[in-house]
Amino acid sequence: MITTKSKNLHVPNHYDFVGSFLRPAALKIARHKFSKSEISAAELKSIEDKAIIDLIQKQKELGLKSITDGEFRRSWWHLDFMWGLGGVKKVDLDTGYQFHGIETRAETACLTGNLNGANHPFVEHFKFVNQYADETVLARQTIPAPAQFLAELQRKENRTVTKEIYPSTEDLITDIAAAYKTVIKDLYNAGCRNIQLDDCTWGMFCDKKYWEARQDSQISLTELAALYAKVNNLAISDRPADLIITTHVCRGNYHSSWAASGGYEPIANILFKENVDAFYLEYDSDRAGDFAPLRFITTQKVVLGLITSKTSKLENKNSLKERIFEATKYVPLNQLCLSPQCGFASTEEGNLLTEEQQWNKMKLVKEIAEEVWQY
Repeated sequence: MITTKSKNLHVPNHYDFVGSFLRPAALKIARHKFSKSEISAAELKSIEDKAIIDLIQKQKELGLKSITDGEFRRSWWHLDFMWGLGGVKKVDLDTGYQFHGIETRAETACLTGNLNGANHPFVEHFKFVNQYADETVLARQTIPAPAQFLAELQRKENRTVTKEIYPSTEDLITDIAAAYKTVIKDLYNAGCRNIQLDDCTWGMFCDKKYWEARQDSQISLTELAALYAKVNNLAISDRPADLIITTHVCRGNYHSSWAASGGYEPIANILFKENVDAFYLEYDSDRAGDFAPLRFITTQKVVLGLITSKTSKLENKNSLKERIFEATKYVPLNQLCLSPQCGFASTEEGNLLTEEQQWNKMKLVKEIAEEVWQY
């Protein structure tokens, strides 16, 4: 077993980030050339490697306590992981996900057979990042939550195929959890001690209009939320004691647009009982509601996503500090942290700001944390 090099790091840290960063122009060009068969897979990997090394250096220079590859080897924050599982294939669709004022690229992950998590490519991706971890910096791996995968398999375009392969929902979630357990075990054996589960399903639960449109599903919000929590908890059950697992929740992040609105109240009593160590929560706009649902938090850390990754405008430092202390009505200050509400590039398109503006946002996160938690 490969052991982690980082010891006794506090993850999440009081100044933190969600995972993805804007892709550099050279990487975007390389990915386009690869899609046109103008460069080889080896040539693309070489360009990705260089971009990731440069990104890790910037993360370290900022003083972040964990590092990621910025999701530079992916097109999507979630689908690439799903395509890497056994029994899954990439499928093009007629329509993409519907966001506010924009539609995404039209792709999905569809079953071809029974699921398994053997030899997932993300394990090698993690090993590359982990080379640059040390006693002060932990390598983090971000992956979509099991519930997100379940939701993808049950969207209307995939429902028929999923039902043919898994007539029983119970068998489906059992195999999803087993596939995830395999990937998590392989990541752990590669030295991973921090896995972030990205889960937009909870953001959709918060949206009243979304649920009104799903009245034909013949399942209640509470029943489906319980099912999603079940598959998430099952996938991470029996994990090693030194493996930190966190959940990130947002309401959609595509090219600076969003997909859902509504506070956490409808699902807080289920979501905040998940067996994870911390929650990264979107709180950068009125669409996220107030802090009252945080009353269901017990011992977990809460990373307040108060700074938006969607726009370039820097937030007012004093206003954000006031909001942090407002949240202490429900969660002690020492359990709170600060970050942007989501990554800067959940997909390779990225949000509508420059790399310089991205890093200015991250510097603001650190400045506020240093003042609030008195580093």
